[in-house]
Amino acid sequence: MPRRPDWPGRLAALLSAAEARPFDAHRWNCGRFALAAVEAVTGSKPRIRVLPDLEATADSAGFPRLPPAFARPGDVVLAGDPPRLGVVVDGGRAAFVGPKGLVRQPLTTCTTAWRIG
Repeated sequence: MPRRPDWPGRLAALLSAAEARPFDAHRWNCGRFALAAVEAVTGSKPRIRVLPDLEATADSAGFPRLPPAFARPGDVVLAGDPPRLGVVVDGGRAAFVGPKGLVRQPLTTCTTAWRIG
């Protein structure tokens, strides 16, 4: 799935819409946020298999892994404590779903990244 030419604007729109959207275990969680980010960047929803942990589930989408230090905006990342998926928003930071909306953390808190598009 290649990136759409307009992906920066589409990702910015997703981040804006999710900015104050609180975590909901069934309707808005880290997995749904990561899927929405991939769709914003590529225009397609990836096929995934729900597996016992987030890392294996994210791997099932088929995107190549890379060290978090090399992730670029629009790539999906996994933070370790607590485990949660997020999306890189700029050089050095990723956004994650939090209790009251998006929270941003440095990529140094991430353990794994996947190149999207």
